[in-house]
Amino acid sequence: MSAIPQELLYTENHEWIRVEGDVGTVGITDYAQKALSDITFVDLPKVGAEVAQDDEACAVESCKAAASVYAPVGGKIIEVNAALADDPGRVNADCYGEGWLYKLALADKAELSKLKTAGQYGQLVAKG
Repeated sequence: MSAIPQELLYTENHEWIRVEGDVGTVGITDYAQKALSDITFVDLPKVGAEVAQDDEACAVESCKAAASVYAPVGGKIIEVNAALADDPGRVNADCYGEGWLYKLALADKAELSKLKTAGQYGQLVAKG
């Protein structure tokens, strides 16, 4: 398994969030993309949609399964990774970089305290 980026925060459902100011960029972890295998479609959220923490925000489909992606924190969707429409495999190739899913304007930064650090997430996935 590749290294777990230290600067990100994680959910138990294998989503990550990178916070820059009041904006969070969200994707799925390396653990999740490997479990799904070859991602064939990403159903991105609508720009302008409001999500609450733990709401289903979008979905990814692979040759193995479909999986919901939940919002690590609440907020308003302000951008989606449109490149995934033509190349959903970017999620497999670079899940922490070009394979990000969407960006949201954070509604309440206090919700970040409910997420896992890289060390805590590493312990979660080590358990299987």
